[in-house]
Amino acid sequence: MGTEVAPPGRSIEVALENTTTSVNKDAESYEMPWVEKYRPMVLDDVVGNAETVERLKVIAEDGNMPHIIISGMPGIGKTTSIHCLAHALLGDAYKEGVLELNASDERGIDVVRNKIKSFAQRKVTLPAGRHKIIILDEADSMTTGAQQALRRTMEIYSNTTRFALACNMSNKIIEPIQSRCALLRYAKLRDTEVLKRLLEVCKAEDVPYSDEGISALIFTSEGDMRQAINNLQSTYSGFNFISPDNVFKVCDQPHPVVVQKMMKECQAQKVDDALDGLRDLWDQGYSAVDIVVTIFRVVKTMDALPEYLKLEFIREIGWTHMRILEGVGTLVQLGGLIARLCRISIDPKLLAL
Repeated sequence: MGTEVAPPGRSIEVALENTTTSVNKDAESYEMPWVEKYRPMVLDDVVGNAETVERLKVIAEDGNMPHIIISGMPGIGKTTSIHCLAHALLGDAYKEGVLELNASDERGIDVVRNKIKSFAQRKVTLPAGRHKIIILDEADSMTTGAQQALRRTMEIYSNTTRFALACNMSNKIIEPIQSRCALLRYAKLRDTEVLKRLLEVCKAEDVPYSDEGISALIFTSEGDMRQAINNLQSTYSGFNFISPDNVFKVCDQPHPVVVQKMMKECQAQKVDDALDGLRDLWDQGYSAVDIVVTIFRVVKTMDALPEYLKLEFIREIGWTHMRILEGVGTLVQLGGLIARLCRISIDPKLLAL
């Protein structure tokens, strides 16, 4: 019997089907980052800073948005709030009426003169009484020359265009721009606020977790919602369960339980035991910065330490952190910190003797 040969056209169809199937599989396997998937689209969904968000809601209802600067730490919802405000003000005209420039874009004086100015001059059909919005993310990284050029543009086109600047440090924005804007400050998110959103994401994605695992996520995020959700997704992708050990493996930070034990030994003046704990962390490959930052976070939340002793510990940790950042990140430097913490814990009356 002879082998049946498929006509050329049929083989091409089969190849196309196989290609389409592989593309569909790739599309299914691609998972959007949860931080984007669960990014708030309306101001009501923004977590934390309730009073400031209320002010933005009033602006959205009124429709007359001033130039604004929102400053605060990374990952607490500054840019998200501005986008939600822009959506509330412009609705379907959002795409035509908004220009966003991020820190990744070139934002020297030429961009202000060309791109921003040409957008401000452009005629766009918007809802009655609304303005075009220019969003400058990470505005504190703009050059002084660009900021100087921007102040005049803000004045000339203020009838049709409003500026929204998001930055980490408002003192890096020049005074003339600050005086033209309403300044809104965002505080670090509280643990309860981060917890609420993490539980919402866990429920939506059906993520198994332990209460200690969620606490570990909150500990590592330090009030940064973006960091918390990214760590949640990374831990789930790697281990399929949110437990403290899995979280600290993914985040690659010294385990706070080990550091807490070390601090209790310092409080009890057991300098040799505390130094053994430090040596174990050092041998695991953690850098001096990792260790000193975790020591600070642990001491800050240690209820077992009396208030006066906690303040003394934090001061000493701060000095050591400064020396390490200046380049002296050695085991000797950390050992000196442990010795000083043990000395601080000694009763002053005993020292007098």
